[in-house]
Amino acid sequence: MKTEKQSEMAAILGRKIGMTRIYNANREAVPCTVIQAGPCFVSQVKTADNDGYEAYQLSIGERKEAKVSKPVRGHYARAGVTPGYKIAEFGKDVMGADLELGSPVNVEMFREGETVDVRGVSKGKGFAGVVKRHNFGGGSRTHGQSDRLRAPGSVGGASDPSRTFKGTKMAGRMGGKTVRVKGVEIMKVIPESNLLVIKGAVPGVNNSYVQIVSSNK
Repeated sequence: MKTEKQSEMAAILGRKIGMTRIYNANREAVPCTVIQAGPCFVSQVKTADNDGYEAYQLSIGERKEAKVSKPVRGHYARAGVTPGYKIAEFGKDVMGADLELGSPVNVEMFREGETVDVRGVSKGKGFAGVVKRHNFGGGSRTHGQSDRLRAPGSVGGASDPSRTFKGTKMAGRMGGKTVRVKGVEIMKVIPESNLLVIKGAVPGVNNSYVQIVSSNK
């Protein structure tokens, strides 16, 4: 499904709906993620004169004005748009178009077959050991080590260096971090429903918000 030419740079905010699968021309089942991408609106235009850089702030979703603070209501009122659930900034060069305050941004900016980068917050796994968190192989159960299969092993010598170095891979909280998946293919664009069907998995739980940017590769 590769296109001959990548479209111009584009970016949008979306909400992850969930995963499904579609069949390609070879009748192979391809796992995909469905994303409700937009409609977004330009809630702020940042310029070099006022802010020191050029960027667009996009807003997605609609919230009741009673649910947001007065300063936030004023911010959206200047743009003439309804307060949103999520905002994000994208550089002017990333958007690839000159947009005005309050302008809509939708999935028509993308084409089927092009590649994009998707950024989101990964699923939180809670406290995890080194086997799950860092893919350690574990220890041997032989030679009296019946309880050391999933243990991390030595994390620092007692006499030298007499401490554990910063950054040593150990057990701890896993997930809940910003992750970017690069170069994933857009399988389908459905403008009437504002949907993007992206090949493979993307970071985040269902109903979480993600950023979709055209890949520069």
